[in-house]
Amino acid sequence: AGSATNHLNFPCGLFVADNQTVLTTEYMNHRVMQWKNGDTTNGQVVAGGNGQGKGLNQLNGPTDVLIDKEIDSLIICDADNGRVVRWSRRSGTTQGEVLIDNINCYGLAVDEQRNL
Repeated sequence: AGSATNHLNFPCGLFVADNQTVLTTEYMNHRVMQWKNGDTTNGQVVAGGNGQGKGLNQLNGPTDVLIDKEIDSLIICDADNGRVVRWSRRSGTTQGEVLIDNINCYGLAVDEQRNL
């Protein structure tokens, strides 16, 4: 456990994309980490990572993540904030947007019609 990008602290949700990119939420580090092409040493923070909080640039106990391929975004269950948020995967993205607020969310799933 730790907060460096080569450590995980209470990983919860895991998502493997079609291109073998791996994403996981870190409940205790309040962030989403990504590893590309089997690189297990150089993780990248792709959402959160700005401390625990309610700001749009913060997460609080995220528990699950998935990728919406249609709009190239992450959908994140921000459990301890009671919300589901969307973060663009575009370079330079610094905050997300709230999709659903006031919800007890711990897991995510999307059907073939992209219904959450």
